[in-house]
Amino acid sequence: MTIEAPETKIVESSRVACDGGEGALGHPRVWLYIPEDTGFVECGYCDCKFILKGHEKGHEDAA
Repeated sequence: MTIEAPETKIVESSRVACDGGEGALGHPRVWLYIPEDTGFVECGYCDCKFILKGHEKGHEDAA
């Protein structure tokens, strides 16, 4: 069985919303805040990683 890696998104705002992106198969919409010191946050539902633009270094798996 193959497990897909969680999605990674580069964003320009430190406040992002995540709903799983799967329509009815997603999850409830949650608002996440990206701390300036880490530059990224992961969704607690789907593990999607949101990386603040300019903080991609060190996150080589960023798309």
